[in-house]
Amino acid sequence: MTIGWNSGTTVDTALNGDGPVLTSQAWRRLAHKTSALGLMGTLAVSVGSVVGLSFPAEAAAPKTFSYTCQGGPFTFGATPLSVTLTGPDSVAAGGTFDLSVGIPGLTQTTPATQATYVQATVALTPTGGTVTDPGVKQGAAVTANTAAVPAGEVKYKVSVGATTTGKVSIKPGEIKLGLLTNPSSVATCTPASTTEVLDIPIGTGGGGTGTDVVAYKCDLVDTTINDPAYPADVDIKITPGTLPTNAKANDEVSISWTSTIETSSLDTLKAPTGFPASGGKYFLNMKASGAGVTQPAAAEGALTNVVVGQDITTLPSVTLKVKPTTTGTVTLTPGDLILGTSATATTGSVIKCVAPTTGLKNFTFQVAAGTGTSPSPSPSPSPSPTPTTTTPKPTKTSTATVTVTPPDKSKTPKAGADTGAGGMAGPDGRLFVLTGTVLIAAAAAGGLVLRRRTAGRG
Repeated sequence: MTIGWNSGTTVDTALNGDGPVLTSQAWRRLAHKTSALGLMGTLAVSVGSVVGLSFPAEAAAPKTFSYTCQGGPFTFGATPLSVTLTGPDSVAAGGTFDLSVGIPGLTQTTPATQATYVQATVALTPTGGTVTDPGVKQGAAVTANTAAVPAGEVKYKVSVGATTTGKVSIKPGEIKLGLLTNPSSVATCTPASTTEVLDIPIGTGGGGTGTDVVAYKCDLVDTTINDPAYPADVDIKITPGTLPTNAKANDEVSISWTSTIETSSLDTLKAPTGFPASGGKYFLNMKASGAGVTQPAAAEGALTNVVVGQDITTLPSVTLKVKPTTTGTVTLTPGDLILGTSATATTGSVIKCVAPTTGLKNFTFQVAAGTGTSPSPSPSPSPSPTPTTTTPKPTKTSTATVTVTPPDKSKTPKAGADTGAGGMAGPDGRLFVLTGTVLIAAAAAGGLVLRRRTAGRG
């Protein structure tokens, strides 16, 4: 018997001499299929739960602080004033950043007769940094003869300590509010909490107690070449450009590096006899550790304006690529330098400058968790063929086609309820849950049928 589904899938069974087994086998196979659908339904419910309950990580929102205000040219009701502090996602040790203080809309007791501006003085107490421009700031513009004052913001610049680690904490204090055209009338706003702070993590910075000026020991790789300028003690300052502030695990980051030969160096870096006047290269090695980083390859740049027998005074900026594989802190330390045509050459006029193993500055940056990629599902193994046993008993095969017609489609009311973004918002976890629930119900029904048929035969 062949049961033909609308999808075109068929199920074949054979009728032997016992006759009545046909219907039982067909229902049994159908029940098995619905049981498999039940497993799929369970998976769909699980997926729906994940889709419906998980959200992508986002940057932290501005932090809101409650204030009680009185006096000045504004009218304050019983509702506390909500002031927001906003900073960058992360900051670098030794760097600076702008801190925004959001002032909500206000209402003047008596509208100003001329256009003016809000003036705000915010007391800020940073831990791990310093406010470099404290005092009164200009806020939102105020329209003449209008009581309403729009929301606005004022900004303060914060300098982060060079040795600050972990985070910078900003605690807001008293706020003075007034108008530019009436400086003698000032409202005083007091924070509801004296302990709440805005925390900003340290994402980059230099660590350690060493120096970024590296005392290199330079010599020619080929020891058979005699040059009076070598060996040489050359001081070279190695400094990074902008270290990454939003590095993610398994994402490659690029960091530019500048190398400057110090004029106070004991010796000079001279182009020896046989050194390429053109086509020469500069190779910078950096020692790397932390966050699953493997040792990066040397960063490479082209040398220019090289004159054999003269001092090399300028080194090119180079870009180093680093790929962390886990969360944590990546630490980079200046390594050896190579000048010549190849980073691995052992002969010819190639200069190698060896870095000391201690006393160097470490450059660090933080790595956050990356967005994982779900593995592709493994294909289901093909079932092993079932061996068939040939018996002398003849088998009679009967074939029929049964078409299962789906029920009428449900009709949607013309005036449906407004449910929001709907399909534009992407897949909804509720769809998975609903689909999975239906499939589980089908599986239960199939199991019940199988049980009754089995009981009937017994």
